[in-house]
Amino acid sequence: MDRRHRRAQFRPRTVSAMEQQRRELPALGRAYGYLFTLVVAYVGVYACRKNISVAVPVLQADWGINKEQVGIIGSVSTVAYASGKFIFGPITDRLGGRRALTGSMVLTALFGAAAALSPSLLALTALYSASRLCASASWGAMLKMLPDWFSAKSMPFVCGILSLSFVFGGAIGVSFGGVVGRLTHDSWPAILSIPALVLVLLAGWCWLALPKNPPEAGTEGARAPETRLTSGAVWELFRRRQFLVVVALSFTLTLLRETFNFWTVDFIRTEAGQQISNSVAAYLATPFDLCGGAGILLTGWIFGRLSPAGRRKLVVSALLALSLLLAFLPELFHLGVWLLAPGIGVIGFLVYGPYSLLGGVLSVEVCGKDHAATVSGIVDGTGYIAGFMSGIVFGRLLMLGGYRLGFEVMAGLTLVSAFMGCFLYQPAPASAGRPAVQEACAPAAEES
Repeated sequence: MDRRHRRAQFRPRTVSAMEQQRRELPALGRAYGYLFTLVVAYVGVYACRKNISVAVPVLQADWGINKEQVGIIGSVSTVAYASGKFIFGPITDRLGGRRALTGSMVLTALFGAAAALSPSLLALTALYSASRLCASASWGAMLKMLPDWFSAKSMPFVCGILSLSFVFGGAIGVSFGGVVGRLTHDSWPAILSIPALVLVLLAGWCWLALPKNPPEAGTEGARAPETRLTSGAVWELFRRRQFLVVVALSFTLTLLRETFNFWTVDFIRTEAGQQISNSVAAYLATPFDLCGGAGILLTGWIFGRLSPAGRRKLVVSALLALSLLLAFLPELFHLGVWLLAPGIGVIGFLVYGPYSLLGGVLSVEVCGKDHAATVSGIVDGTGYIAGFMSGIVFGRLLMLGGYRLGFEVMAGLTLVSAFMGCFLYQPAPASAGRPAVQEACAPAAEES
């Protein structure tokens, strides 16, 4: 495969190509019905992911293991999940979204149910990690289906709705695991197996309710797009400026997301001292996710209505504001504790809004829907590497200079990311006239 062919492989199709392979979008009500199915499916996947946190206290009591031993499950499974993001992206692009999603759900459930039969910590770690490895394919599979149901203008907002499934899916998964534990008198095999059974049922619903992938539907005369990846083609992907910017932003914003998810309660307790209890600190930390959900929807809605220049300004402005807030966050305690919850909420709004674009609409935009799962897998996988670092690196910063140093470093990293966001879209050449509209959702001019 020569260099020109490799570039063409990753070039989103323009209007003329889209007209040749034009398919009517489903009715809007039916399309949102498909979207609702995906949201419920991913909440089911999260139920099989988050149930382990409910089972941990029971495992410690039943097996007599300590927190460090239990932590092995979390560390190994996170590595497996991040690895799966890189592995399953190209496979999903070959199989199609519907097949990849249902396959991912079934395998996630099977390994999750098998984990309930584990005789030892080693077996539980291996089986639960295998379940998370298979679950890593679900997001890219869902993302790949959206451009067949929604218009380019709707895609950012639709991806935002889909992103709510992981923002609130964790809370729903933990709550469901808690209900199962209460009904089964804290039986950890039941806590692990019952969500897996529910996920199998959801996989069957997805297979029946979702439409077939276009190549799978067997349209006469239609030719399946070329989706087989070679090492040279992947190298061309890493030569694309927009892709590199999206990956870099994913690293920063995932680092921020995981840092606040893990450290916020401790930050409040450390800075406030004995005047705030642990329960009050947890309450003050909740606006991060709640306002984050609002940020996802509003950012997606605005993003779909902007030009490339407007989109770039939106992302850069959000990152600049986020950098300022991070730098001055410790000062909020001196101004009044009542400012803390709104401040954390605004940070959640500014983190989740751009974050949801990276593994969503921008992953489709970089190379079109034919390679959406591959791009999304690399973007999310890089982010999870950053998430894995958040505990170790940020903890080290706290040891050196406390939360003031920690947030100052995060503010500096965010400021660098804001500068990189200036290159999210390549300006169209003056002689090129109006740029061709790209498939799926990309409004920017492409490199020749």
